[in-house]
Amino acid sequence: MGRPSKPIISKSSAARAALAVIDEQGIDGLSLQRVAKELGVKAPSLYYHFKNKAELLAEVARRILKDAEVPDLEQYDNWREAQISLALATRASILKHPKAAPLLLQFFPRHLMLAAYNTWTGRFDVPLNQRMVIIEGVEKLTFGSALLGAMSRGAGTPPMPDFDAEQFPDLAASMAADPHSEAEMFEETLRKFLYAF
Repeated sequence: MGRPSKPIISKSSAARAALAVIDEQGIDGLSLQRVAKELGVKAPSLYYHFKNKAELLAEVARRILKDAEVPDLEQYDNWREAQISLALATRASILKHPKAAPLLLQFFPRHLMLAAYNTWTGRFDVPLNQRMVIIEGVEKLTFGSALLGAMSRGAGTPPMPDFDAEQFPDLAASMAADPHSEAEMFEETLRKFLYAF
């Protein structure tokens, strides 16, 4: 089916509608017809912006990252604290949509971050050969934590499964001594990583 000659909807509004459907029904419950209904249009209207469902899903993945409520990073004198704030905002945006989070694995929009990566690597006060370690480490800690948290929330299961404390005494003791929430644990882990440089 051909694309309509004029756009009836925007790419952004279609991605937001798709995200709303996924939040309610999960990825398997998404169809172009369902998104069109959410927008109050016919499914062919979506073909102006998207060739197929995969293109729409890729845009949903980008939308999740674009919607991160990033603070003004210029207020930070310390690039490490700015990176922590950025990572926390990114993680929070992903966790708002746990059913959509797997899309970030399938359609990881790394190209959206290239300009930011270029800017930040110029600010790092570490040797040149360690700067990509920071970029890769922050990215993997952030997305790994967010995706594991989203999977847990989406399935309605605790992040750490129940276990027999007698069988795993060291793990049980460590967990009992840990005062952090899941979000605080992520922030503390990231802080220890960044301040190791």
